[in-house]
Amino acid sequence: MTTLILETEPIANQVTITNDKLTVDLADGRSLSVPLAWYPRLMHALPEEQQNWQILGDGYAIEWIDLDEHIGIEGLLAGRQSSESQRSFERWLATRSK
Repeated sequence: MTTLILETEPIANQVTITNDKLTVDLADGRSLSVPLAWYPRLMHALPEEQQNWQILGDGYAIEWIDLDEHIGIEGLLAGRQSSESQRSFERWLATRSK
């Protein structure tokens, strides 16, 4: 098993969501783009919900409070997708159609 070792703490400062990508700009000038499909709650969110995000702490994570979604920057760097179970996601999705 490999371990991600970071030389500096990655800090998010901007988020952009398109139809198929989540892009996070970091304070050091890098941008991370991952498939939006990695985060089903974001993919199924309304545009207003997708834009209602906030950076947590010093930039270590992003939160979409309307969606109960939290994405850590280290996880993005490591290529981690949402770990939510399909059953949990389906329950969440069912509450949205009511």
